[in-house]
Amino acid sequence: MVLFSIIQFIRIDKSTRTYIKSDDLLIASNASPEVVSIMHQACYDCHSYDTKYPWYSNVAPISWWTKNHVNEAREEINFNDWTHFSKKRQDKKLQACIEEVEAGEMPMQSYTWIHREAKLSTAQKNILIAYFNSLLSQK
Repeated sequence: MVLFSIIQFIRIDKSTRTYIKSDDLLIASNASPEVVSIMHQACYDCHSYDTKYPWYSNVAPISWWTKNHVNEAREEINFNDWTHFSKKRQDKKLQACIEEVEAGEMPMQSYTWIHREAKLSTAQKNILIAYFNSLLSQK
């Protein structure tokens, strides 16, 4: 119990990084309000700088796992940095997004257990897949 109490003093960095809004995928692609809503509900907590840390992110060691998860997700793809990617990299990321959504890999099941609102319906999956495909066809 003492150790648990001591580790609570090891806090994670929850600061928000500023970014240029026009670099964001949704803004750069002029996404529909429906796509924006789905992406913010299911993707942006991990894959952007707009992470909304829940209450349990204040409890170590869960906070450390959460922060590591967010860092890894941002390394994989950060939608806020979209225009920084080359066209080739954008295509690869879009294709990966399509595959992950089709396979039901994203959002992760461990995330949707707690964040029920992030669980995608078949219709929402189809909307996201169509959106990602439409961006691929623009190239």
